[in-house]
Amino acid sequence: MKINIQRKDTLLFLMQLSMVAAIVLLPSLAALLASGHLSTAVTTFKMVWSNLQTPCLLYFANFYLFWPWLFAKKRYGWFALANILMFVFLNFGLIWMSRQSPNPNVQMPAIAWIAFSSAMLVYFLLNCAVVAFACGLRHFLKNRQIKKMLEEERHKNTEAELAWLKNQINPHFLFNTLNNISSLTQIDPDAAQDAIAQLSDLLRYAIYKTDTTMVPIQGEVEFMRNYIELMKLRCNEKTAVTTKFQIENPQYQMAPLIFISLIENAFKHGVSSNKPSTIDISLIQQDGQMIFESKNTNYAKSDTDRSGSGIGLENTRRRLELIYHDHYVWQQQANPNIYQVKIIIQK
Repeated sequence: MKINIQRKDTLLFLMQLSMVAAIVLLPSLAALLASGHLSTAVTTFKMVWSNLQTPCLLYFANFYLFWPWLFAKKRYGWFALANILMFVFLNFGLIWMSRQSPNPNVQMPAIAWIAFSSAMLVYFLLNCAVVAFACGLRHFLKNRQIKKMLEEERHKNTEAELAWLKNQINPHFLFNTLNNISSLTQIDPDAAQDAIAQLSDLLRYAIYKTDTTMVPIQGEVEFMRNYIELMKLRCNEKTAVTTKFQIENPQYQMAPLIFISLIENAFKHGVSSNKPSTIDISLIQQDGQMIFESKNTNYAKSDTDRSGSGIGLENTRRRLELIYHDHYVWQQQANPNIYQVKIIIQK
């Protein structure tokens, strides 16, 4: 099995090794400074290392071997056995000496056995705590790594979904605008030619200026103005279209093309060829807040009317949820005469 050692793993090992070295060497350094004799520092080091050797080795063995190869794979019995065998191996001399009386003819007092057994129990529990700490730290770092990977994967999926939704929007308004221009060519060829030039500007912006997550609101406002002018080609003298754009900061960042489907929807359901129709579009940005509102007369479309494919509103709400999440409010009101949608985005 190939082991992939990354730079961060090496840094983690060196950091742990440095901490252990500091714990072991600091008492020796303190003894050297206090006594001024190297022999005293060496004696202190030997004493400290004899007591910390087992906990240190158990820590590294569990962190790098026993946890990933045994505990993480739910081999709990082997995990416990490996730790017990390692503890016995590292302390074999101490355990063996404890069973030998200095004078075979003299029985060790009971209080001495109790004291020794208590000391060994405390020492064993100390090592158990070290094992638990090593496994707990390894488990914490592993979970944090998994959460980070999941977050990165979620972010990539969100970006992919946003790109897919935006790519759906572009053909959506393009098809509807081309239908409008196609009808105009039979009535006013010169106006149709101007509309094609205007559509070219729209497509240039949609293709080359909206390839980022956020764009300045000034460009979006200009895009919406031009788009509304093109959508008005489908309207007759019975339709009244009003717009209001009030922008405090032209460089205010917003999601590109986020309101286009709502404007298209207003023209789709708000225009009648033989009845009075009204469409009111507004966008107000001030104090770090953006308010978009679309209000139109509500005319039911016949089954033969193919203006719009019905994906616009759904895509808009999905994009708002992905980009702004808890920072937006969607208000919608519909009755037989008026349809109104209002979006408030608060950064």
